[in-house]
Amino acid sequence: MSVEMMAEVSDTLILVSVLAYLAAMIGFALELAYGKARAEKPQKVAVGAAGAEAAEEERTPEPPAWALTAGKAALLVAWIGALANLTAIVLRGLAVGRWPWGNLYEFVISISFAAVAAFLITQTRYNVRVLGTFVMIAGTLGLGAAVKFWYTTAGPVVPALNSYWIAIHVTAAILATGMFVVAAVAGILYLVRGDGVSRLPARADLERIAHRAIVLAFPVWTFAVIAGAMWADKAWGRYWGWDPKEVWAFITWVAYAAYLHARVTAGWRGKSATVVQLLAFGCLLFNLIGVNIFLGGLHSYAGV
Repeated sequence: MSVEMMAEVSDTLILVSVLAYLAAMIGFALELAYGKARAEKPQKVAVGAAGAEAAEEERTPEPPAWALTAGKAALLVAWIGALANLTAIVLRGLAVGRWPWGNLYEFVISISFAAVAAFLITQTRYNVRVLGTFVMIAGTLGLGAAVKFWYTTAGPVVPALNSYWIAIHVTAAILATGMFVVAAVAGILYLVRGDGVSRLPARADLERIAHRAIVLAFPVWTFAVIAGAMWADKAWGRYWGWDPKEVWAFITWVAYAAYLHARVTAGWRGKSATVVQLLAFGCLLFNLIGVNIFLGGLHSYAGV
């Protein structure tokens, strides 16, 4: 396969991924809209009132069979979309003869894959299919924005990016971001979930999902920041230079560190903790995308 053909197939597979993520989003949304409702907390009943509790549960209608089928089909389609997304990234790298993270387009399509992959891998261990609708929205919007606003023709990059550090630093940042996306989705659902019966999981479950994702992502992000400093020393002769990308990466690290520290030392829980982790996610998004668009600095050579 020629270089031009690999680049063309990569672009086509990104469009396939967008359609697959969109179809999966619809399937997950149907399951969420018509699936089984859950109570925020189990109803407390007096001794001997088990029959009344059972009768109350019986009044909750069972979801239609097709809703469960839609969710399962959406999961399969999501895997297909993720495979197409990954193949597109690999072909892009082969076409340009480098690690495919040299511009914002390549970076965003990789983050979209990482977010969907983090969700799918989590689903293999825990039943978090209820998050699928919102993770697929993120994946679809990410790929759509990359194609619409930041598409860059496959080609070479500046010499500074032709370094093994891009495989270390950027890969870690992408992996951490994927897990942070899952945590952010769980956090948003925590805030919008009402009291009583809902088709969303209980707040305690959503908070647990978010916390576990951040616990996994935080050390990876820490490694990405350290690797970035080491790459900066190799490329520019200093570990730290108050470049906007460096500053916002550190702000993001501090915000997530504050969230984790407060949970461990003060047992911080609930809406306040969730708001902090979402603010940290906002810092992360601005660091990954906003800095490239709105701020200058040494990282601007990567282009958009």
